[in-house]
Amino acid sequence: MFKLARLSNPVLRRLTQAVAATSILMAIAPAQAAPVNLGAYLSCRHTQLTEFPGTIVDAALATPQLSTLVSLVVAADLTGPLSGKGPLTVFAPTNDAFAKVPGPLLDLIGSDPKLLTKVLTYHVTSGQADPRRSLIQSQVTTLQGQTLFLAYDADGASVNQSVATCKGVKTTNGTVWLIDSVLLPQFK
Repeated sequence: MFKLARLSNPVLRRLTQAVAATSILMAIAPAQAAPVNLGAYLSCRHTQLTEFPGTIVDAALATPQLSTLVSLVVAADLTGPLSGKGPLTVFAPTNDAFAKVPGPLLDLIGSDPKLLTKVLTYHVTSGQADPRRSLIQSQVTTLQGQTLFLAYDADGASVNQSVATCKGVKTTNGTVWLIDSVLLPQFK
């Protein structure tokens, strides 16, 4: 039997470092179902943001693939807050993302202003948040009060389980990232 007490200090130190490194890798590995393409990650991470000369609301109005989101923001009376002083980060579901939501659920959310506001503010964070930045999952708090998880994984830049575009839009009061699904908070 090998006795740990007989190891010299440098050997024990290297063994401890190896165990620590293995523990970190094992903690990260389960979060990633498939390996990340490092070239794609670096390319996405270094993609320049598109500059837009107006507010978040102006950018959304100028983006045809966000027409459903715009109509819901208007219905929830959130155009003022999303046009105000930032910085804000908006994870904006596209029309295709809203099309994935079952009709009765979307009708329910759209018909209840309080519920609609909760869902929409779950897509907004105060400050700068960039889902392309880290291979290790990070958390941000939404204006709605719950947490979103950001990371770059095998699917690309991710917000919770939604994939975000690599090219965000920088506005006068924040940043907009297009995402491929509607984020739903936990309803209490």
